[in-house]
Amino acid sequence: MNKIRSYEELQKLHQDFKPLLKARHHEEAHESHIIDILVCGGTGCKASQSDKIVENFNKYVTEANLGSKVNVSLTGCFGFCEKGPIVKICPDNVFYVHVSPNDVEEIVKEHLVGGKIVERLLYEEPTLKEKVKTQDEMSFYKKQHRVALRNCGLINPEKIEEYIACEGYLALGKVLSSMTQDQVIQTMIDSGLRGRGGGGFSTGQKWLFTKKSQAEQKYIICNADEGDPGAFMDRSILEGDPNSVIEAMAIAGYAIGASKGYIYIRAEYPLAINRLKIAIQEAREAGLLGENILGTPFNFDVELKYGAGAFVCGEETALIHSIEGNRGEPTTKPPFPAVSGLWEKPTCVNNVETYANIPPIYLNGPEWLNTIGTKTSKGTKVFALAGKINNVGLVEVPMGTSLREIIYDIGGGIKNGRKFKAVQTGGPSGGCIPASLIDTAIDYESLSAIGSMMGSGGMIVMDEDNCMVDIAKFYLEFTVDESCGKCTPCRVGNKRLLEILTRITQGKGTEQDLADLKELAETIKDTSLCGLGQTAPNPVLSTMKYFMDEYEAHIIEKRCPAGVCQALLQYQITDKCIGCTKCARNCPASCISGRVKEKHLIDQSKCLKCGACQTACPVNAIIKK
Repeated sequence: MNKIRSYEELQKLHQDFKPLLKARHHEEAHESHIIDILVCGGTGCKASQSDKIVENFNKYVTEANLGSKVNVSLTGCFGFCEKGPIVKICPDNVFYVHVSPNDVEEIVKEHLVGGKIVERLLYEEPTLKEKVKTQDEMSFYKKQHRVALRNCGLINPEKIEEYIACEGYLALGKVLSSMTQDQVIQTMIDSGLRGRGGGGFSTGQKWLFTKKSQAEQKYIICNADEGDPGAFMDRSILEGDPNSVIEAMAIAGYAIGASKGYIYIRAEYPLAINRLKIAIQEAREAGLLGENILGTPFNFDVELKYGAGAFVCGEETALIHSIEGNRGEPTTKPPFPAVSGLWEKPTCVNNVETYANIPPIYLNGPEWLNTIGTKTSKGTKVFALAGKINNVGLVEVPMGTSLREIIYDIGGGIKNGRKFKAVQTGGPSGGCIPASLIDTAIDYESLSAIGSMMGSGGMIVMDEDNCMVDIAKFYLEFTVDESCGKCTPCRVGNKRLLEILTRITQGKGTEQDLADLKELAETIKDTSLCGLGQTAPNPVLSTMKYFMDEYEAHIIEKRCPAGVCQALLQYQITDKCIGCTKCARNCPASCISGRVKEKHLIDQSKCLKCGACQTACPVNAIIKK
């Protein structure tokens, strides 16, 4: 693309490119083709051969002499990861799930040539037991409101023309051509947008503080160091719509007076990195990054910096030190990065999802965001919905949506008809929310009030087969492994917490351990250096608050109610036993005895608790207690 020299030229290009996407908006397609075939190109679907699906579509479309009428394109993540790879046919708006490369020939012959939908590849609503044809009909999408994910699954992330067709860079053009720095910041403050990466601090206020700091050089940083277990929100945005983040960083750069931006992204995200590189290069060639952007005096460029996977580098001061080439350790605040950040210069740090929300605010006005969400939590939030849930995937809902709506209406309920027990939000820094609080609204204040937090957006659903003591232990193991070790409360305190939890799960805990857990957790919260250390005890405190009966069962009864903690398990043979001897023959410890056609017994002192006997039993006579 040639260099764009003015906002007016950018607006004209938008109008020129807009017809490219008519079919995808279910409108009559432009003259160059009739049908758009969109194939999910997110990491999960690519791992399931979506590249081969595209290759096969191009092959069979050509063989059917449809080349001039059909456009085949990779897109970003559709969000419905449980059902990938996904193929969407536009303008028909037909949504195919679990598509394999071997299905492509049938889709081309039946749907594209014959005009007949391939019913077996449609999604079946579990409650209705009916096939649904379009994305709009699916319960998974009905209560979603896509803002940050607006272009994911719609555009090819490797073509800047398609981003511009979706009003891409028009917000930057509007800002540079008609708004002062103060007006840009005031608009952000008025919108009420809060940071989507942790505590929810006002984005506009953060920009204001950085602008007020006097310095010849300032920096914008995008925190793409997504390290929470089960979280993939930022990765999906960068894979599906990288230009939205680049545009927002440029707007933020103009607002605070910065000419340089860094995207700090973990090296484990190769697809996101590759698409960012393409987007940055295309933006430079189009004159949307670099010097005199859109013919104005504003200069701004973006550079990638790779993280090595350290969870602590999600904390902004540790991230800054890592970019500088130093050890990724947090430092005390103040001074805040807005005053002294990267190379001791004023620095503004926001995360990927925060930036993805920004361009529409300047196109639609701050009052637009105020119409979405709650009074104190404006807009939407993206969650990576995972765990014991039927519809694993990426969802974006208005703030104020209840956990029940997300888990049952969007998530499709608990796998295998099991009973919902808890949901963990906020990653290792968050808390476990019990079934009794399932009607809690998702917003910053509501989650904080019940001992959890929004965090970056991980949402792990648990059922009756999860042990909450073991869950707390899992998150503590993660925190201990990822601690930078700089401060004693986190380095030593969390290790002591883990030791106590380990004792309890091994059946060696005492009632004093419960008092010690609570006291130590509160001390770590009060005295750790950074936010990650201060929130590390949250999984322990929340599980103790809502699931104390499970802690007591482990300590007093020496029993794991969920049957998870191996040291507390017992396999018992019930009266259903028919004496077939299969259990004894499959036991690696030879701890099962009994005569043929008589009930067998397990010697608990020798039992390895491997479960081989239960697996071998043909009549389900062996239970786990």
